[in-house]
Amino acid sequence: ERERERACCQFLNQLDVESAMAAPKRVEKSEDEWRAELEPEAFDVLRKKSTEAPSTGEYDKFYPKEGYFVCRGCKNPLYSYGAKFNSGCGWPAFDKCFKGAVKTEIDESFGIRRVEILCAACDGHLGHVFENEGMTDTNERHCVNSISTKYVKGPIPEGLEEAKVV
Repeated sequence: ERERERACCQFLNQLDVESAMAAPKRVEKSEDEWRAELEPEAFDVLRKKSTEAPSTGEYDKFYPKEGYFVCRGCKNPLYSYGAKFNSGCGWPAFDKCFKGAVKTEIDESFGIRRVEILCAACDGHLGHVFENEGMTDTNERHCVNSISTKYVKGPIPEGLEEAKVV
């Protein structure tokens, strides 16, 4: 009985560690704080769910050989350089994200049903995810506003795993 209890506790502790690794630390700020920290266009996209014009973002045609992309608002690591691909859609495209870094919500604006992607740490609007287009092995295309992210040159932080979001 005692051995079984110990094994159960080890299992639960492992689950806690895995869920802590997958869930970024929450970042909570007032609208005024966000407005003071972000450039106006970044504020409009990240906090007001606006969209930058197609083919205008700094990362649309940017394909680094190392590094990763973080949320421009809170610096939460979102995507590896290797997840970025050329979809031709006019916005940066990624086929997977760091596990737990991105969350989804149903977006029914403009009279259509889409899956919105948000930073899991600060709820910043990133863009939308589209499925089953056959562009990559994951069958996901994260269509991301460049202004929602910031590229970081250098090694990917340890412990981050990539996964599909949907």
